[in-house]
This record gives sequence, C-alpha cells and structure tokens, in this order.
Amino acid sequence: MTAIRVTHDGLIPHGIPNGLDASMQIQYNQTSRADTKYMDQHELNGLKRWFAGYCRSFYSLNREDQRNINLKEEHTRNVCENIVQIAQGLSLDDARITLAEAIALYHDIGRFPQYQKFKTFKDSVSVNHATLGAKVLIENNVLQGLPKHERDIIVHVVALHNVYSIPGGLDQDKLLFLKLVRDADKLDILRVAIEYYGQPEDGRASAVGLGLPDVPGYSPEVLTALKNERMVQMSTLKTLNDFKLLQLAWIYDLNFASSLRISESRHYIDGIAATLPRTGEIRAALATLRDYVHDGLRGK
Repeated sequence: MTAIRVTHDGLIPHGIPNGLDASMQIQYNQTSRADTKYMDQHELNGLKRWFAGYCRSFYSLNREDQRNINLKEEHTRNVCENIVQIAQGLSLDDARITLAEAIALYHDIGRFPQYQKFKTFKDSVSVNHATLGAKVLIENNVLQGLPKHERDIIVHVVALHNVYSIPGGLDQDKLLFLKLVRDADKLDILRVAIEYYGQPEDGRASAVGLGLPDVPGYSPEVLTALKNERMVQMSTLKTLNDFKLLQLAWIYDLNFASSLRISESRHYIDGIAATLPRTGEIRAALATLRDYVHDGLRGK
C-alpha cells in the first residue's frame, strides 16, 4: 500500500500532483497582507443573494427537472459548509476562508445552464460544466467589485475544479484553493451518491447516475484502478457499480487530513460499500482503502 504522511499543516503530500516535492510545505501567504483588500462577509452575502436568484431562474414546473435543480442547489450549500470546515482544519485566516466559501458557492454554477439545455450532468455528452461556470461568472459580471486577485482566483479555480488531475504551473494560492474545493466537492458528491443509491428508482434525481445501467456486474479495469489506489477515468464506466467504485477511488485523491476526517466521521466508504456486490475482490479493495484512510488519520 502507498505510504502517506500528513504534514504539520494538514496536507497529505501523497495528493500533490505533477512531480512537486512530496515534502514541500505549502505556504498560505497569510503575512504581509496589510496593503491588500480582501472580500468581506458583506460582499460574500451579496454573492449568495446573486446565486439564489440565479438558481430561481432555472426553477421548473416539471417535477423531474426541478428535482435535479434542487439537487445542485443543495449540493452547493453543502460544499460551502465542507470547504469552511476543511479550511478551519487548516487554520486558515478569515479572509481565506471567506474566499474559499465564495469559490464553493460558484464551483457548480455551470450545472444549471448545462441541465437546462442538455437535461444531463454528464459533461462528455453535453458541455464541460466547469468551463461553462467560469463563462457564466465573466459574462454576468458576477464578481464585479471584488479585488482583482480574488476575481482571478475564483474564475480559474471554478474552471479547473473538475479536471482529472491538477495541472502544473499554478501559483500557491490557486493550488491551495483548487485542492480545497475539489475535496469539499468530492465529499458532498459521496453524500449525494449514498442517498441516491438508497432511494427507489422513482424517487431518484435522474441525472445523478449519469444514465449508467443499474445491473449486478462491474468492470475489472475499474476495480483494478481502485485496488491500485488510482483514480478511475469516467470513459471506462459501463455500469452504476463502476461509478460507485470510481467514487470510492476519490478518497485517494483527497488532499487534506481534515477531508479524510470528514469522510470517516460520515461513514462514506461504508455507505457506498453497502451497495456493492459482496465479492472477495471488492472486499480486498475496500480493505486497502480503509487502511489508507486509517494511516492518513494517524499521520503515517
């Protein structure tokens, strides 16, 4: 099993991509900021009001459409709560926590026009919702009045939050906030998934399962990726069980010890595992995953 180590600031070096030194401490640049303006709570509340109005513009009398819009609106609220909790676990200052919450608020803003036009949340058959979200923010001047450096961070992180792996070349601020929102997002998608799998078919928000067939089998290559502690490519999914295995593999992509603690306290692994076929090879993959989490929480 891959060895992981949690640094004093809560970062899991295992999660640092693209060849960065695994022993590197990310500096949060929380000093020498007296001459720089930062978003305050009043401005954040204004962003929240804009978001609420934007969501309402997509409300529908169609029950299924409204169920999917409600799902994303609730998801956004939970991602905001998650990102604040993770950021507090890292002892970030109030200004950075406020900025993190603003990023979480708008991370999925592209989902609403995506669903309205295509009736799906599957990017591969519609549009990249993250890129669309950045476009929505720019075209509607949503961030007008915020400090330029914060506008830049929000737009870039929203545009990149759904990438398969974090690209190189990001400055430390963008890297930090991108990792924060990716963790917060994944944690709530795990919640959404567990609720979805536990509902009768006629009570499910149709777009959550990406149209994958809910049949007993799963793909060997997807399970192999999970066993080898690798992320799973969306293009390899053939069944809903494949999607569940992909979601479990996200645990390996969490960046912070506080994110692992949230996942463990909410029993997300157990919640998804309970819906999978009870085969020996799946049990073995789950045991490896649980060992990884326990080692991460113990700081190994």
